[in-house]
Amino acid sequence: MSTFRTAQAVRTTPEGLLWEPGERWVRGRKGDVTVVDSRHPVLVWEPELPVPTYAFPREEVREDLLRPAKNPATGRHTGSQIFYDLEVGGELLENAAWTYPAADLAGHVAFEWFSRSGRGLDHWYEEEEEIFIHPRDPHKRVDALPSSRHVQVEIDGTVVADTHRPVLLFETGLPVRYYLPREDVRLDLFDPTEHGTGCPYKGTAEYWSWRSDGDVPPNLLWSYPEPLPAVAAVAGLLAFFDEAVDITVDGERLERPVTPFTAGLGARPSA
Repeated sequence: MSTFRTAQAVRTTPEGLLWEPGERWVRGRKGDVTVVDSRHPVLVWEPELPVPTYAFPREEVREDLLRPAKNPATGRHTGSQIFYDLEVGGELLENAAWTYPAADLAGHVAFEWFSRSGRGLDHWYEEEEEIFIHPRDPHKRVDALPSSRHVQVEIDGTVVADTHRPVLLFETGLPVRYYLPREDVRLDLFDPTEHGTGCPYKGTAEYWSWRSDGDVPPNLLWSYPEPLPAVAAVAGLLAFFDEAVDITVDGERLERPVTPFTAGLGARPSA
């Protein structure tokens, strides 16, 4: 008789790393070459980073493509000392992989994700679904819930959105995001931009900037035209950075939150 295994407890190493075994089938590719094919990935949280990365048993990595780093980035990744360059199709990618300085993770190799750092493997899959930027955190939830709340959005005193049909997106560690039907947003006041981002929980977003003058950061309005299935309810809807606009919900003006996005937006606090 087998005993059902409950969620793995997160373990801590003396170096300050957090880690736990994963159960997803993970593959990482550079172009058409599969460099990682693992059914025993390990999720690792570095103390200075809010999101996890994967490390893989060496036997599930194409070690024949790894070369001792010519210019190792010693000290990065919580004091890692061993780095590898990755050679694929005649192209050498410096410091694309490393090992963590922790006995618990001996025999495991981690890789850079191109969409996050600009180098490393450029396509990642959990089971049959492509993921972006970083692995999904098993301790994080993202829920998209249709609502009948009255949501208004203002920029510099101008009402740019007014709806009773929002979809509220609740994401662990972030403020509620209000996704609004396009017909309830003054999209004529915005210009599309070339900016784009990827999210492992939601997909790939497109952006708009405020057309008028004023102390308004660019790319403060976005949409997921083809979101991942888990948040399909936000498909084509529009959302604003709460950090940079004034949002009123059911008659209550919300304070602008301070988040990891605040500094990058150059957003000012609520008046």
